[in-house]
Amino acid sequence: MKFYISSAYLNTREIVEIAKAADELGYDGIGIPDHIVNLETLSTPYPYTKDGQRRWQPFTEWPDPWVLVGALAQVTTRLRFVTTVYIPGMRNPYSAAKAIGTAAYLADGRVELGVGVGWCADEFALMEQRFEDRGKRTDEILELMAALWSPGWTEFDGRFYSTPRLEMQPTPPRIPIYVGGLSEIALRRAARHDGWIGDLIKLDRAIAAAERLRALRAENGLPMDDFTILTPLTDAITIADYQRAEDAGITGILTMPWMFYAGPDATLAEKIDGMRRFRKDLVQ
Repeated sequence: MKFYISSAYLNTREIVEIAKAADELGYDGIGIPDHIVNLETLSTPYPYTKDGQRRWQPFTEWPDPWVLVGALAQVTTRLRFVTTVYIPGMRNPYSAAKAIGTAAYLADGRVELGVGVGWCADEFALMEQRFEDRGKRTDEILELMAALWSPGWTEFDGRFYSTPRLEMQPTPPRIPIYVGGLSEIALRRAARHDGWIGDLIKLDRAIAAAERLRALRAENGLPMDDFTILTPLTDAITIADYQRAEDAGITGILTMPWMFYAGPDATLAEKIDGMRRFRKDLVQ
């Protein structure tokens, strides 16, 4: 079982210190969420709470994932970086591929691209990208970016994007793609790629998702050996809980260990102490 630290809602400069501590303490990676802006009012209800309200307060920091990865890669040696999650359909795919590829190159292949199709129509409108066909465009963008990250000349002729013969440098190491979402179409999309990445979820529901992913992989003649299932678990507390998750095929946990010891208002020192205690209590 791998353990990744979630950097959601943290102060940007604090994330650098958290990443350095995670690297030293033996954590496997750090999760980096993504929003371009936080609009004051939305016409789109937030889909992951019962009342449709966002989980975060105004003026929460959302650093650009790829600028952040470029910085974190220079102060760590083994920590991996996964987006939780990045929305390709909200971007120009060429500039997105350039940023992701450069970050992966600087990180010596420690980048894992967690993606989703997106939920916020208002943010898509602000970015001048179509919301209605975002799923199909996301599929094509992932295919296009893989071509752009390949060595040599690239041509691409898709439904949404057509690319003349070109090359994009530097060529990054391979970037695994993990897809988020619990809908059937999201799980099918994940099963075609390298992994699935979850949102806040209870263990039983995560196990059900893992079982469905295993079936979908089998339908396509694909093994589970190198398939990643990475998720936070809202009700996993004990070693037995994590063992049950691992036995069900969940390969990685996203966590904020300081929440178990000092709570949401922990200082930076308390966060790092919580990370140290979590390793001692549950991981070793």
